[in-house]
Amino acid sequence: MPTLNWIGKEAVVNHHQQVPFHLLKDVPDLACGEPGEGNLIVQGDNLVALKALLPYYAGQVKCIYIDPPYNTGNENWVYNDNVNSPLMREWLGKVVGKEGETLDRHDRWLCMMYPRLALLRQFLREDGAIFISLDDNEIHALRYAMDEIFGPDNFITTVLWQKVYSPKNSARHFSEDHDYIVVYAKKAEVWRPNLVPRSEEQDSAYINRDNDPRGAWKTSDLSGRNPYSEGLYSVTCPSGRIIAGPPKGRYWTISKEKFAAFDSEKRIWWGRKGDSIPQLKRFLSEVKQGVVPQTMWFYGDVGHTQDAKKELLQLVEFSDSESVFVTPKPTRLIERIVQIATSPGDLVLDSFAGSGTTGHAVLKLNQAMVDQAPRRFILVEIEAKIARQVTAERVRRAASGYANTNGGKVEGLGGGFRYCELGESLFDESGKIRETVSFADLARHVYFTETGEPLPRGRVTKSPLLGECRGVGVYLLYNGILNDKTANGGNVLTRSVLAQLPTYDGQKVIYCAGCLLGKDRLQAERILVRQTPYEIKVS
Repeated sequence: MPTLNWIGKEAVVNHHQQVPFHLLKDVPDLACGEPGEGNLIVQGDNLVALKALLPYYAGQVKCIYIDPPYNTGNENWVYNDNVNSPLMREWLGKVVGKEGETLDRHDRWLCMMYPRLALLRQFLREDGAIFISLDDNEIHALRYAMDEIFGPDNFITTVLWQKVYSPKNSARHFSEDHDYIVVYAKKAEVWRPNLVPRSEEQDSAYINRDNDPRGAWKTSDLSGRNPYSEGLYSVTCPSGRIIAGPPKGRYWTISKEKFAAFDSEKRIWWGRKGDSIPQLKRFLSEVKQGVVPQTMWFYGDVGHTQDAKKELLQLVEFSDSESVFVTPKPTRLIERIVQIATSPGDLVLDSFAGSGTTGHAVLKLNQAMVDQAPRRFILVEIEAKIARQVTAERVRRAASGYANTNGGKVEGLGGGFRYCELGESLFDESGKIRETVSFADLARHVYFTETGEPLPRGRVTKSPLLGECRGVGVYLLYNGILNDKTANGGNVLTRSVLAQLPTYDGQKVIYCAGCLLGKDRLQAERILVRQTPYEIKVS
């Protein structure tokens, strides 16, 4: 398989594994509605934020949508488009080293994207997929990077979205009318897209020309180019006209017997005079309640960038024109993606949240559902000002309602979200667990790094037995979980502590500050001891 190389690649290919785990810090004042609904907005570098979210959501996300920097070289946009922001330069200096100061913008883009894409893959369910918006500047680099991370066999398609409604007459060469949406699955053999809901225009093509009691219908061709051994025969029209066979160079697509059966059921249309080339009647009542997704998405169906800007300006107040996002995505576009890729109750992740369109789209889809579990979203935005004043504010107003620019009241869609910022890392510079780390926080980290799976919801209790995974019971002795508040109380595995532990009949892994049990006793009890903090994976 061809691979892509660039300056700095060696430094970033495995960098996602070295990113330390951080805590998430709730900011209740910026939350909206009922925080327990499962929606979440996180402000912080998405690389660090994604690593912090892994112990909670690894393997649970059905759909990821991201709209990363297009890397056009335009430095004046709100979202620094050529990956040249001070934050990115600082990160590149730390990770790539001296080379990071002189990298070509395409090298910088790949250095930024690769570890983030590697982390995002870990969030997907086995039947999940990722959708990535881009234009021609980095589409080629993205495909190579995604083939390395996801595997070329998991490439699904590239969608073309018609992003403008009229040509740009000022274009130097061609008017760029489309963006790309690149789609990869976690496992292409198990991922299946949902049908796209039928439009009124599509349904209007069905007409009941002959008052058939089965309702409206439209015709489809009964001949095709592919050779068919039973597809050469004559047919007799109701008028008596004999048609010697299908059109020249074509074959009937059904056998003579099947044709006769369809004709007896009045499923063959011979034209108004009963002497035309036969066609098959397809009834609206019998077609699927949706159509297979196609790779051309026109603005009439999913909106364009001007729609998106107007929508954003209705929801968010900007201080001046320069602060307005130049190319936000229309809500209808993200709705289309979420419709195709998820079902009620599924989780959607957007780690380049920007103007918050993904959260808005999820809330709109939830409002249309009746008696079904709502979809949930996680949004991550790096810029603190944008996260508070644009991302969260847009979703808050969409959920709660707002007054539009005409002074009218727009009803809220319902829903709410938690708002979090990145807190401290779990471990200090010397590798010790920070005193501020709670049992619940460390429990999630220990369980995830031991099993590769997030601790199931509701399992963080006041029990040292965190859970069972693949026949192994995982225990944590920390922070006086056995109600012994003395120094190291209950954190050292002794005979008395072992007697207090919840029983598990199988192999056990016990994280503890120390162990006073002999080797024979540990073998007899099928216990593997991991000493904290030294044997806890820190990244």
